[in-house]
Amino acid sequence: MLRSLITLKALTYSPTGGVVAAPTTSLPERMGGVRNWDYRYCWLRDATLTLLTLLDAGYTQEAQAWRDWLLRAVAGEPDELQILYGVAGERRVTELELPWLPGFASSRPVRIGNAAVGQFQLDVFGEIADCLYHALRHGVCSDAEAWDVSVHLLRFVERHWDQPDEGIWEVRGGRQQFTHSKVMAWVAMDRMVKTADLRGMRGAQVEHWKALRAQMHADICARGYDTRRNTFTQAFGSQALDASLLLIPMVGFLPPDDVRVRGTVEAVRRELCHDGLVRRYHTHETRDGLLRAKASSWRAASGWRTRWR
Repeated sequence: MLRSLITLKALTYSPTGGVVAAPTTSLPERMGGVRNWDYRYCWLRDATLTLLTLLDAGYTQEAQAWRDWLLRAVAGEPDELQILYGVAGERRVTELELPWLPGFASSRPVRIGNAAVGQFQLDVFGEIADCLYHALRHGVCSDAEAWDVSVHLLRFVERHWDQPDEGIWEVRGGRQQFTHSKVMAWVAMDRMVKTADLRGMRGAQVEHWKALRAQMHADICARGYDTRRNTFTQAFGSQALDASLLLIPMVGFLPPDDVRVRGTVEAVRRELCHDGLVRRYHTHETRDGLLRAKASSWRAASGWRTRWR
């Protein structure tokens, strides 16, 4: 744990509190492959895990700085929200390929920038709401600015939660109705209801959020769950599996002992596990825009699975 905290600290840009995903670019997921991305940016999706890790370790000052960075980054109109920013909040992250460079172990292309910056990823709104809710629970002060930003973002979720997006894996093959994205839209609504409760708020607005939360839950369970196979699927109407489905119990959408959760965990183990590690999805079943690129296992997903073994 100490080494992990040291790593998080080393990835933090102290003047702003921004935390980069990694200090590297274009290291291949698989030697000779094309999944070589530039991770030298701050992903909003990482906000909750980063914040909780810092808080659990007692680093409230760093957690406060990260929260403040997050609030600055998401200020403005929700439809202009980016899923990643530069460490100082830079919005222009144009992706370029450098064909004159051979790449690590001849893994081309070498990239700088990340085109995912222009994607619509619905799940990010859930991660932001989750982050701010946990900040409040852990005593990292919640002010009027944080509440106003949260309400502003939630109104966007109300209007767009049923629309397709590029999802957690930032696919480049077109938007889909990803189940994980819908679950995280539900998380956005759920955390706002809980935040309102912590703030002692009541009234018609909160009741509206509760009703929409219930509607989202019912829709996801009806359209994202395959009753025949007893598993949630990668997207509505899809037969594919996805490691992100392992997050369903972790975010509180369903309890771990729910038969649908147990069936999903077993299906992921059976179809996506290889040598004890978990692949994000099968590339031949997913329109990710990288038809010739094989995907390796993903360690974070392997960690999610260990929670439910």
